[in-house]
Amino acid sequence: MNSVPEGSAAAGPGRADPGASASVTPFPGVDVSATESGPGSVPESVSGAVPESVPGAVGGADSGALGPPAGAGPGAPQVKTSLEILRSLDSGPRGLVEARAEERLARFGENVLPAWRPVPWPRRFVRSLRDPFTSVLLCLGLVSAVVSAWGTACVILALVAVSCLLRSAEEHRADRSTADLRDLVATTATVVRRVSPDAVPLEREVPVADLVPGDVIRLGPGDLVPADVQVLRAGGLTVHQSALTGESAPVAKHPLDTPDPALASAGPFAQPQLCFQGSSVTSGSGTAVIVATGGATRFAAAHDGRARQRGASAFDRSVQGISWTLIRFMLLTPPLVLMANAALRGRGLETLPFAVAVAVGLTPEMLPVIVTTALARGAARLARTSGVIVKRLPALHDLGAVDVLCLDKTGTLTEDRPVVAAAVDGADRPDPEVLRWAALSALWTLQLAELPAPDALDEAVLDAAEEAEGWGACAAYEGVAALPFDPVRRVATAVVRRPGRLGVHTLVTKGAVEAVLERCALDGDERERLLALADRKAESGLRLLAVARADRPARPGVYTPADERGLAFVGLVALRDVPAPSAAEALGVLARRGVTVKVLTGDHPGTAARACADLGLGLRTGTGTGAGSGADTLAGSGSKPGAGSGADTGATIEYGDVVTAELVDTLSDAELARVADRATVFARCTPEHKARIVSALRAAGHTTGFLGDGVNDLPALHAADVGICPRNAVDVAREAADVVLAEKDLTAIDRAVLAGRHSSGNIATYLRITLSSNLGNVIAMLTAGLMLPFLPMLPAQVLVQNLCFDAAQLAFAFDRPAASALRRPAVLRSRDFLRFITGFGLLNAAADLATFGVLALALHNAAGDGEAAFHAGWFTENLLTQALVMVLLRTGRSAAERRAGGPLRAAAAGLAVVGVLLPLTPVGPLLGMSALPPLYYLLLGSVLGLYAVGLTAARRRYERRHPAGAESGRGLEKAHGER
Repeated sequence: MNSVPEGSAAAGPGRADPGASASVTPFPGVDVSATESGPGSVPESVSGAVPESVPGAVGGADSGALGPPAGAGPGAPQVKTSLEILRSLDSGPRGLVEARAEERLARFGENVLPAWRPVPWPRRFVRSLRDPFTSVLLCLGLVSAVVSAWGTACVILALVAVSCLLRSAEEHRADRSTADLRDLVATTATVVRRVSPDAVPLEREVPVADLVPGDVIRLGPGDLVPADVQVLRAGGLTVHQSALTGESAPVAKHPLDTPDPALASAGPFAQPQLCFQGSSVTSGSGTAVIVATGGATRFAAAHDGRARQRGASAFDRSVQGISWTLIRFMLLTPPLVLMANAALRGRGLETLPFAVAVAVGLTPEMLPVIVTTALARGAARLARTSGVIVKRLPALHDLGAVDVLCLDKTGTLTEDRPVVAAAVDGADRPDPEVLRWAALSALWTLQLAELPAPDALDEAVLDAAEEAEGWGACAAYEGVAALPFDPVRRVATAVVRRPGRLGVHTLVTKGAVEAVLERCALDGDERERLLALADRKAESGLRLLAVARADRPARPGVYTPADERGLAFVGLVALRDVPAPSAAEALGVLARRGVTVKVLTGDHPGTAARACADLGLGLRTGTGTGAGSGADTLAGSGSKPGAGSGADTGATIEYGDVVTAELVDTLSDAELARVADRATVFARCTPEHKARIVSALRAAGHTTGFLGDGVNDLPALHAADVGICPRNAVDVAREAADVVLAEKDLTAIDRAVLAGRHSSGNIATYLRITLSSNLGNVIAMLTAGLMLPFLPMLPAQVLVQNLCFDAAQLAFAFDRPAASALRRPAVLRSRDFLRFITGFGLLNAAADLATFGVLALALHNAAGDGEAAFHAGWFTENLLTQALVMVLLRTGRSAAERRAGGPLRAAAAGLAVVGVLLPLTPVGPLLGMSALPPLYYLLLGSVLGLYAVGLTAARRRYERRHPAGAESGRGLEKAHGER
């Protein structure tokens, strides 16, 4: 986690629709009258400031039953102090007894939002009819029934049934797989419980679902508030409530120890003692008691599951755009066929079944099944082999389409483990006293914190001090008080008692250079000199902590931030980061995959640029119009911006691709999009800056992924096409992300990108091959229908042919895509896509029309029913050409790849066998087909050979003219084989 934000959006369970308003009215219409709840029922929630009927409230001393507090009722809202709320919940600061917690869990149910009920099969089947292609097929079947073409209607309805059954089965399996994967990302909370009433209370992690009203929990930075709670103790506690109120600024929270009548008229979210599910802890720590869980929380009542709904992804929009274009053309086909036959052949409605069959021939009816199967298999394989959890199936395609990956530096490009490079005084001379005072501040800030949570900088300082002089010098000091770090002050202060100094307390402050210097008794010139010194060190790739101290008369009172004044400057502690071992290699691999990496960090521009340069992330040197200067903005005891991986060489680096947040603030959205496209590093970023930069990249046409793990990354996680986080991220980040990695490692992202491109490549191959083949068949049938005195194929034959092709198309979901599909972002570009299917569709139509001549020659002197033989000949040719297309149009494949076996080749072989043998079986005459003379097969072999040569030549020409759409992947064959 990098910097603790001063403002960020919080996320509740699921991922909210970006277009939805975040503001809600808490518990509209909730009755506050007390009701007795049974198992599975949801307890009544709060009204006004604090719940009057709280799950877990005591009805009587001896009753043992949970009921309303005495005097509670509608219209009697009260603001309860900490003691009053604990009494009403029959709880205490020492937490619940395990047995009582189990009773309440059985009574009030798990602490989860109202679960989505499993979709029953009949409803899932009916819902699949809403697919645009399936709906059109159903309409065409009904039209066939109206015109009494019962055979055609039955085949069409069978096709609809098969499509819906397949889609329902795959969706059910995908839902089950996604649920299993999501269960692996368990969220926990720290709860205080006792084994028996007299036992010592113990803290332990329990699943959030097991929390009950009356439980006492601990809250720390980054925690997701697991239920509606009232604060009992707090130390600098601030939370984000934007998921409930829409306000991005953090809100301070503290306990209510004495009644405050002024709070009775305040809204529930203005109550300083209340925190609500869906909010997140920004800074500080606290202890709270749970007052409402599950469906009784304000988050559940206000959102009612809507946060799980998502708008269409970029892939959905691309596929739907292409699909609806084809559907419109398909709907125009029947009237065009009818009019053409009426004008040229004098035929009437007897050609309607044929027109309907032609329209059906255009439909890629297996598209929903192929998409669902390919994505579900990819997600399951990724979870099994790499520990990567895809929480939203369309996000797997979006991963494959990512061409810009935004990430923070710390913990990704560099290890989240800085080391001390130097400790210097104000004259830039090495001084071990500086490190000792910094270690004292870190040690006692942690020791006296309610919830000790050391960050990487504190650990580095303590490790360096121990290595330099052991703990002997620090052990002689006694801690008195601590003022923990918060993002507003940007410093942390420890108050210690020095040995031999009775009656004197020493304040030791460390943190951001500017913040510490503001608290020091320095004149203007000296302050500017120290700022310049810090700036030079920061530009050399170091992160800095300033240290100051002051002696004060000992006193028993509480120390406050107001005491952090008149300090004496001690010196600077310089730290550097260790580059992640796999980062440089992973960056090179992502670059070869066509993924541009951009670093969004709160660090000083110099430290960020140095880390990128050390890892080979190309930065153009120059004057750096966007890179600002100034002292480092590191904060003391929390997680802080700042980094660097170089040693303290004193050298400065020039950077032209580094942009600071100050410049971002001056740019319009259009200008920012142009700058973001060129720049590599964005420094001094707040959470809002990160989100705006990601949005600008998306507006510029990029598919963006964002990797983050902290509260300050939430806005950018929501703004990106794909939000990615490691499994050890804070709860709110993990809830907001679409993809959860086993670890924060760029190599894991590379594997996820490959899996996304694997699935997307299969989907794109299916669309290209199927639609080009369908288009060629339709053109040929329309032409033949106008040239021949009879229908070139009967409607039943057309639909049986489609059923055979549909069955073979399932193999696309199990295919091994070309290496070139893994080398570039998997994006469906509609113009290139339509150009492909038009060109190869015309080539397919030419092969079909050439078959007319073959049939005319072969059947010229043949005895028997020439019309039935013609139908059989064209049926065989259509399936054979479609089998050839499946094998030869897998673009970007080397000869070795095309020779490799696989499900697609097996499916194509099966399709060819059916095409040759079906007319010779007893089923052939039932479909209006008869046996063909041997001469036909010889001539057809010649046509198919020429067609294969033409397909190969056209494919190579297409690859040469459109390398972006079908570039050769021969250079990646080895890497692909390893995958």
